[in-house]
Amino acid sequence: MARVRQAGRPTREQAAQRHLELLDRALEVFLDNGFERATIEAIATAAGMAKRTIYSLYPDKSALFEAAVQRAVDRWLVPIETLRAAETDDLEETLLAIGRIRLAGITSPAGIALQRILNAEGNRFPQLFRLVYEQGTLPAMTFIAEVLTRHAEAGAIEIDDPEVAGTAFLSMVVGGPATGALWGVAWTPDDLDKRMRAFVRLFLDGVRPRRP
Repeated sequence: MARVRQAGRPTREQAAQRHLELLDRALEVFLDNGFERATIEAIATAAGMAKRTIYSLYPDKSALFEAAVQRAVDRWLVPIETLRAAETDDLEETLLAIGRIRLAGITSPAGIALQRILNAEGNRFPQLFRLVYEQGTLPAMTFIAEVLTRHAEAGAIEIDDPEVAGTAFLSMVVGGPATGALWGVAWTPDDLDKRMRAFVRLFLDGVRPRRP
């Protein structure tokens, strides 16, 4: 006879979902109060969870904070397969698609929250910048460098260092609008599209072969 589940005991899936909810509520408390003023008690109240349950998962507030930021990174990340699926033979359209995907991720609620927490607590937790760079920025830059290399080998563009060129592309096409979104600047979709097309064409003008 199958063993009857203990009454009130959550399933593994329910426990995992509650854990994610804890991390989401914890990030909100950290954002609202800052790391120093945020308390486990406040987080427990926001999550509807007992303090002892939180301490059974994380030994201290720092460990919970880092896990909450990792959760924000996981929600913000764009799978590299999504970028690869956007590649076509047309370099301009490929770069536009990559720019749109990256910008949508960075300006999403999870992306904005991540930028805010890094700006506020990055000095206290400098390893978080490395985490975001290695998990999010570096894979995207590597893929963009691969795209640029393929088109350089075909003679469509001339670049000495694909990684440097890819970094410049991201800064031009995504960096400005992302910073504006963090500061509360609201562009219409048409305005954003015009800006992105202008930046992509400006970038391409800089890497296309020069006519003698």
